Amino acid sequence: MALKKTLAEMEQSVPDSDARKLVAAFLDEDSFSETDKFLSADGEQSSVVTGCGTVCGVSVFVFAQDVSVKGGAVNKAAALKIKRVYELAAKAGCPVVGFYDSKGGDIAEGAGVLADYRDILTASARLSGVVLQIAVITGVCAGCAAMLAATADIVIATEKSELFLTAPFNNADGKLAGAGTAENAAKAGVCQILAKDNDDAVDKAKILMAMLPQNNLSAPYCLIDAAQSDGNVTAALKGMELVSAFADKGTVVELGEKFGSAAVTAIAAVNASTTAFVTTDRAEKLTAADCAKIARFVEFADAFSIPVVTIVNTEGFAGSSAAELAGSVRDCARLAQVYANATTAKINLITGKAYGAAAVAFAGADTTIALENAEISPMNLEALAAFAGETDISAFAAAAVGMADQVVEAENAYEAVYGALLVYSGKRESSPARKHANISL
Repeated sequence: MALKKTLAEMEQSVPDSDARKLVAAFLDEDSFSETDKFLSADGEQSSVVTGCGTVCGVSVFVFAQDVSVKGGAVNKAAALKIKRVYELAAKAGCPVVGFYDSKGGDIAEGAGVLADYRDILTASARLSGVVLQIAVITGVCAGCAAMLAATADIVIATEKSELFLTAPFNNADGKLAGAGTAENAAKAGVCQILAKDNDDAVDKAKILMAMLPQNNLSAPYCLIDAAQSDGNVTAALKGMELVSAFADKGTVVELGEKFGSAAVTAIAAVNASTTAFVTTDRAEKLTAADCAKIARFVEFADAFSIPVVTIVNTEGFAGSSAAELAGSVRDCARLAQVYANATTAKINLITGKAYGAAAVAFAGADTTIALENAEISPMNLEALAAFAGETDISAFAAAAVGMADQVVEAENAYEAVYGALLVYSGKRESSPARKHANISL
């Protein structure tokens, strides 16, 4: 008769893998408490490591796929472990961070592997907007796993990782098209942050954990010890430079840098309070991709009650037959709906041009501040001259008809924005009774 193994023997039977090293590097030292450590298929080592710990003292649940075990294949046991992570996170109100590196599902289970992925996706979807979810892609993330990762609030991918739905990716000449690369995922808006390697990805995930609320009931307080901004805002600053002028030093994290050519979306701290920044001044007009990028970012910020500061300086939306075919109207409509439905604090700062539909799409802010040289117009200047002749499009004229609440000099913009953030930090707004808005997708 075989004797039962001791706990020490069982511990020794679990080798130290890259997955475990990732978890150890991500969590505070000695804080990891593994869950379902000995849950496996047919008594074999599990293809996923799960548990909880802390990052900067904040509790978090994690799972890390172990590619050294059957290529990280997801089977019934692995699915049960990951699903349990989501269930425990829901009870505790803690974030979920997943490290993805797997060749796919265990095809030996047949159709059962589809049920495994279905259960995980359902568990993740139910927590969307409830607790923070971060996906870190360190290897291959394909098919159903790619769908799961993309549902996270933020996706971080290493440069050498792969993120795709289906393969292969060959052009007509047989050459690799590169569609499954992390770079392509970033350009498509699926991946918000590219990291050089695993260490860089872990560091970036830690920063986000310190910057973002644990759940939808937590205050958006930044745990990074940083000096307050000097408030050196000038009319010449644009994009990330302008965001950095408002933010506490060293706290700006840009999301979706490679997606959308005109807009910048970034998380930053303003006097230790986490704030979402949107700028529309990286190009003259917003594309459909810019609209999609901003809409998803603002939805995320709204879900966790992170105040949104939108810096408006755009001539409007890109217009062409190609843009229309690409669904620009759909994406513009979604952008407008997201802003209108968001109940978090919303502060608009018009630093330059606010023309036509773009000025309306960003409307609905709790307060709108315009720099004294701002131009607010129902259409571009050429069209306006043709239809209306001489028309006053100054910030003061806009303020006279309620399109701006304050007109300030650039040097006073920081105080105006910061003051508005303080005023609306305790904002409470209820939405009409409904399941959800029918947002254009």
